[in-house]
Amino acid sequence: MQGLDLFSKRLMVLSLILMFIAGTSQALHSGVGGDVNNEGDVTIAGCTCHASEPDNSVTIVLDGVPYHYSANTNYEMRIQLIGGPDILSGGQTGGFSIRVSSGTLSAAEGYENLVQNWEGDESTLTHTSSGSETEDRAWSLIWASPEASEEEPVTIWLVGNSVNGDQIPSSLDRWNRLSVTLEEGEDNGKTRTIFSGNGDINPPAPINEEVDLHHMGAKLRAHWLGLLGFGAVILVIVFCGFFLRYGFSRHYEGRSNLLRLRIKHLRRGDQL
Repeated sequence: MQGLDLFSKRLMVLSLILMFIAGTSQALHSGVGGDVNNEGDVTIAGCTCHASEPDNSVTIVLDGVPYHYSANTNYEMRIQLIGGPDILSGGQTGGFSIRVSSGTLSAAEGYENLVQNWEGDESTLTHTSSGSETEDRAWSLIWASPEASEEEPVTIWLVGNSVNGDQIPSSLDRWNRLSVTLEEGEDNGKTRTIFSGNGDINPPAPINEEVDLHHMGAKLRAHWLGLLGFGAVILVIVFCGFFLRYGFSRHYEGRSNLLRLRIKHLRRGDQL
């Protein structure tokens, strides 16, 4: 009985450990940040719980980055993950974690339920549970630049994880990271796009609200227009033939009196 009790206790401890591990993996769907695997901040170390190394099959894009920033200014940026595994099951598509060395991060308008500050730290931002279920693996945020003039450039670190939705962190998922340095200076309003990956990006098809001419029977209409044009030319030639044949012929009863007199004059010209 004592051995059975010991076995039961070990089984209970093992169950608690498995529950803790499962809870930790589930928590990743509701955001990630900080030192996850004792390897440093996740934005720099990467999502090593999914794979040990970044994968360039995932292109991580940061759009709306200014060339230079002005102090105490809000900049809206957009994160998007392109590539990675297809979604096999569940609703999870991916997640991210971003950190800035100075300034604050917050959700852009319309993304309040999709992104959040990690553990209340305004210098870092990550996805929420709902944010991990985005169809396009994209999120928008606001970076508020520091109020005081900075002697050192501001660095942005970003990591993105593209997952298959099975809720099991594994090498089947893919992740990548990037970093960019911003210096204070004259902000002309122009922005740039920073990305990390193999560059194999297929842009979305343009929205075309017009109906394809081929689907409207353009080839058939062109065929009939060609036939009509050819027929018009034939009619003109026939008309000209009849006009030349009967308009100047002396045997045509409908010729004018002037033409009749001229023909008569020509016939009697030898009598003048």
